[in-house]
Amino acid sequence: MTWLVMGGNGQLGKALSVVLGNRGIDFRAWGSEDLDIRSALKSADRIRELRPLVIVNSAAWTDVEGAESNPDRARAVNTVGASNLAAAAKAVGAIFVQISTDYVFSGAANRPWQEDALCVPSSVYGATKAAGEVAVMNEYAEHTYIFRTAWLFSQWGKNFAKTMTRLAFSEKGEVAVVRDQVGQPTWAMDLAVRIVDSVLEGLPFGIYHATNSGEASWFDFARKVFELSGASVSRVVPITSNQILSPVKRPMYSVLGHDKWTDLPPMRNWESALKESMPDILEIVKKEDSNA
Repeated sequence: MTWLVMGGNGQLGKALSVVLGNRGIDFRAWGSEDLDIRSALKSADRIRELRPLVIVNSAAWTDVEGAESNPDRARAVNTVGASNLAAAAKAVGAIFVQISTDYVFSGAANRPWQEDALCVPSSVYGATKAAGEVAVMNEYAEHTYIFRTAWLFSQWGKNFAKTMTRLAFSEKGEVAVVRDQVGQPTWAMDLAVRIVDSVLEGLPFGIYHATNSGEASWFDFARKVFELSGASVSRVVPITSNQILSPVKRPMYSVLGHDKWTDLPPMRNWESALKESMPDILEIVKKEDSNA
């Protein structure tokens, strides 16, 4: 029972490697150096050789601002690459798992987005991920899961929780954080567990929202990181989105609803997940800073 994790060097890829390894499941975690998913031929050939039972596509162009100036490059990974992997999965009869994002929605709402809500992305990144969803469903809906997630954090890579932890230690002054963008901080480890559980439990194929429960603004998120880091939360000060110069229109309210979780319980509250993850985040940040 071999799983293939694409995007193996990212936050979710690392988390999936831990979860699969702990459960004794044979897997391969590949990065772009192992397989260029932008090539349909290479994707088909490599996957035909491996013949995995499950393919999880967590590979993505996630540079939201960079996508605005490089739409073709973002589309090549987020749309074409996803379609190539779905086609390769279909050819070998593998279960396919596509990771998507809250950015597929406009963010103009005041209640959680449900799984069947209309996708109206407001950025190139969101548009390429939404197109990726359509592409994989057109290619292989009969054996595909789409898990939309948001605001991932962990001890790996670059993410908001690590950035705020580093600022909590290295800065003495105020840290300005946006308070009018609301979403769901989600621990990569909790997401990885949910993906593996969903596949092993044989949940019906389709679209699911896989985020930790509750909601928060970036300001709320930052204050909790400072609190758990032992820093003064009064250093975190709120600002509004229009005070930040950015080429990207980001979702103002991207909380995802979890109505489709009838076979598994909702994922736990984000604050509980952050509290459990912080010791590892603190350790890694201190280690990275000492080696800088």
